[in-house]
Amino acid sequence: MSSVRVGFIGCGGIANLHMNNLSRIEGVELVAFCDVDEGRAKAAAERFKGNAYTDHRQMFEREQLDAVYICIPPHAHTDQEILAAQTGVAIFVEKPVARTLDKALEILEAIKKSGVINSVGYHFRYFDGTDLAKERLAGKTIGMVMGYWMGGLPGVYWWRRIEMSGGQIVEQTTHIFDLARYLVGDIVRVSAATALRALHDVPDLNVPDVGVVNVWFANGAIGCIANTCMLRMGYTTGVHVITPDLIAEVSWSGVKFIEPNRTEEIRHQRNGHFYESVVFVEAVKTRNQSLIRCDYADAVKTLAVTLAALESADRNGEPVEVPNLSAEGG
Repeated sequence: MSSVRVGFIGCGGIANLHMNNLSRIEGVELVAFCDVDEGRAKAAAERFKGNAYTDHRQMFEREQLDAVYICIPPHAHTDQEILAAQTGVAIFVEKPVARTLDKALEILEAIKKSGVINSVGYHFRYFDGTDLAKERLAGKTIGMVMGYWMGGLPGVYWWRRIEMSGGQIVEQTTHIFDLARYLVGDIVRVSAATALRALHDVPDLNVPDVGVVNVWFANGAIGCIANTCMLRMGYTTGVHVITPDLIAEVSWSGVKFIEPNRTEEIRHQRNGHFYESVVFVEAVKTRNQSLIRCDYADAVKTLAVTLAALESADRNGEPVEVPNLSAEGG
């Protein structure tokens, strides 16, 4: 194809980041923008000289799209991906892919049936530092993993409602669970504790502001992934993978390798958010799904881990087995 015609469902903050990135990639046309907030859709359409919609069904009917970016809150996923798949439109979905496993599996079935190119926005997989960590960890005995997403409360209303976002574990720390899965392997069991410690005065908030999740990997490694959204400052985000003679720490900024007699810090040279779109566009152009580092099926496995953690927290830390989704593909 001469150019890739892209539409958007959801025109909020993360969508605008993707729009900015796509506008820098040769051979991409941003042609259609849908949002329940008509003003946001119109603003994006005006900026990129495309068409604005408030109904994604109408957008699919009227536009000739090669790909669609779906950037909506977890609870808002209904038939957007299903209609895209049925129309033969390649799909890029922002994480997490849904609020419930049933909805995610319904969407996955439609994607598998259609065979459309599909990708999910786990951008940590696209850092060059992540590549290096994966390469250096290969063949080593991984004993444990420590993961962190420590920050403040996002400003959007839906994020602070557990029924809409799933809270920080499902909506934000999902990046850390996914990166741990990418570097170490599948997680088969979790045990979680959450609490509300500092954000009691936030209106309409029903999500915890601190959480810890113990994880068991299929290969025998164990781990602990911690998060908080109560901070009034930046702190730390990343994954530390621990072996007898190598510790690999992957963060937003780069990767740090600690060995018995040396420590090496390497900054990411590649922007993960930008590169995931470069790869997606190339996969759409060449119809090569193997270029994608996190397809929808793999992202559903990450969702299953975080939902199991919520279930464990509700059961006062009782261990919960993560559903085995290998039969679902990916």
